[in-house]
Amino acid sequence: MQRPVKIESVAKSGETSLWALTQIDRVVAEQPDVVLIELYANDAALQRFVSLAQSRQDIGDILDQLRQRLPQARIIVMAMNPFSGLRGLIRPFVGSYISAHRAEAEKRGLEFVDHRPNWQRLTPGDLAAAIPDGAHPLPDIAAEIIVPELVKHIAGGNCNE
Repeated sequence: MQRPVKIESVAKSGETSLWALTQIDRVVAEQPDVVLIELYANDAALQRFVSLAQSRQDIGDILDQLRQRLPQARIIVMAMNPFSGLRGLIRPFVGSYISAHRAEAEKRGLEFVDHRPNWQRLTPGDLAAAIPDGAHPLPDIAAEIIVPELVKHIAGGNCNE
């Protein structure tokens, strides 16, 4: 079955899970069928001062509120791309933040998609070219890596690419 897809982004560059907690009404107002969440990256940056415990509590609160207020929506928590260079150095514990967010999703029976293995299939040179600043992938390459995985995950075997 083919249906149009509308994508709304409720995101703000550089923000943390603390900010995301203030945006739940905006998400709910859209009445989405699917909610994609990735909040660990900025929480894990040392200069943001969001502890692992606070990040875990925040994502748990966000997931609980979304489940309560959008019971029909699929909520998918994600891990995106690896970090390198300075942007990697300021996130020395990023793996712990990802693990905490995964655990909070799984504790609630929600889905978790980890895109990092698909990025790791690139050669080191291609990976560096795809993520030149060490944190933000080039949009075209991100689409090539992330979109097929999300389509497969969301549609399962019910989608012809």
